[in-house]
Amino acid sequence: MVALVGRPNVGKSTLFNALTRSRDALVHDEPGVTRDRHYGICRLVEDHPFGLCDTGGLSGEEEGLAGATARQSRAAVEEADLVLFVVDGREGPSALDESILAWLRKSGRRFFLVVNKVDGLDLQAVLSEFARFGVEKIIPVAAAHQRGVPELLDEVIPELPEDGDAEVLADDPDRIRIAFLGRPNVGKSTLVNRLLGEERMIASDVPGTTRDSIAVDLTRDGREYRLIDTAGLRRRSKVEEAVEKFSVFKTLQAIENCQVAVVLLDAGEGVTEQDSTVLGHVLDAGRALVIAVNKWDGQTKYQREQTEALMTRKLAFCEWAERITISAKHGTGMRELFRAIHRAHASATREFSTSETTKALEIAYQSFPPPAVRGHVSKLRYAHPGGSNPPTFIVHGTRLRVLTDSYRRYLENFFRKRFKLVGTPIKFVFKEGENPYEGKKNVLTERQVAKKRRLIRHIKRNK
Repeated sequence: MVALVGRPNVGKSTLFNALTRSRDALVHDEPGVTRDRHYGICRLVEDHPFGLCDTGGLSGEEEGLAGATARQSRAAVEEADLVLFVVDGREGPSALDESILAWLRKSGRRFFLVVNKVDGLDLQAVLSEFARFGVEKIIPVAAAHQRGVPELLDEVIPELPEDGDAEVLADDPDRIRIAFLGRPNVGKSTLVNRLLGEERMIASDVPGTTRDSIAVDLTRDGREYRLIDTAGLRRRSKVEEAVEKFSVFKTLQAIENCQVAVVLLDAGEGVTEQDSTVLGHVLDAGRALVIAVNKWDGQTKYQREQTEALMTRKLAFCEWAERITISAKHGTGMRELFRAIHRAHASATREFSTSETTKALEIAYQSFPPPAVRGHVSKLRYAHPGGSNPPTFIVHGTRLRVLTDSYRRYLENFFRKRFKLVGTPIKFVFKEGENPYEGKKNVLTERQVAKKRRLIRHIKRNK
């Protein structure tokens, strides 16, 4: 494990993205964008991959968000085998750099000094400025342009142990990927910390504390999970800062990559318009859904009854999603939450056979045939599975374009009840068979033409 530390806005996240060949870390000119620890794997050197940890900038303060960010950086240094102390080559040494240097020396961890943003500068002059730090290894880089990265790896690889025990994100397809979503300050980071049993995410009363999507692996009761803490989604009219726009993009990306989405609601505020928007993003992505009503412990009996009635009315469009009442602060409802996640994941990833789907379609068709629309009646012939997460069924038949929305909802509810699917949307794809005679003119033979004329004369005589 290699940790990147330094003061704000020196390019730690840019270097993290350069070493991991990704865009996982949020990068912006504004100082203090990164707050939580962000892990990745550097695979630039063949047969020598190593874990990488990006940290927030150290500002020298110990109170509020700055203090929480400093604690995250200290935790990263404690678990690292090597620390890369990143400084800004354009601004030169600062008093804050010297205090961070003194702290690193007290920690006992081996570290290198990485001078970033040296492109276009006199390299010897820049290195001579930082020579007074008395650090053995000073490595110049320009992370934004990938310059100096190979030389940095040449110095880092020999310092790492052959077999480390650092915990990084494992490429395990069997892990259940769970994304925690919601408005700002509903308790997403607090819930993730409660599940992990440690202060892994910075949790604060300040809305918008989490800016990036942070993934953490968890083993619970013998099962493997990947928890993704996301930034809170506000109304589009309220999003003005560029950093928050990037945060929204990361959150939407997390929705696409997860298997189960846990949307947190505030029991004290009920279901707001923005909560419905967040749920809409999950439904558009077709992900399994569990609704967790947080801060339930602070409600009276009357308030709970009112909240239940409000949610029943406003969440009618996703009534198939299970609602679990929890308290992330005190840890109540965690077992019920995971049971709902397991049921939703099992329903979303269930595999079906063509025979059972066709049988279900036949029973649904016989129990309630589709209504006639402008004299046309749809015919449903057979169905087969088309994918999972969400479960997709492809229905073949004729005149399916006139199938009403109410009948489509009937099919969805019938399949959901027959296969006992909970916590997942269901998708239907209707395909009509091609008419082999479409576009072909029926040319009559001479005998057919003569018969038609005789029939017309016969009708006229009878009139």
